[in-house]
Amino acid sequence: MKVLIIDDEPLVRRSLQRAFERAGHQVTLAEDGVQGLTEWTGGRPELVFLDVIMPHMTGPQLLEKIDPELRRKTKVVMMSAYSGHQEPGLADRFIAKPFHDIL
Repeated sequence: MKVLIIDDEPLVRRSLQRAFERAGHQVTLAEDGVQGLTEWTGGRPELVFLDVIMPHMTGPQLLEKIDPELRRKTKVVMMSAYSGHQEPGLADRFIAKPFHDIL
């Protein structure tokens, strides 16, 4: 499976990358929403882990820029350290950070 991880925290990106690669998935990383938009449109991932609050472009702002047809083909898991930032309807799932044993 092609997985894209978009998060401004290097530790989160590396931790998720290791977990998905150990499970045999192909992983691409992006450190903010701008880079994430480029990787998503060019790489066409099947699963995106997307941080809600990032510099330059938030997760919800990024989702607004994704072509609806491309968005329908991708499962999105939004993540935030602030549980009050859940975005109902924007993502397929929401995970509060820090998280443990997600795979």
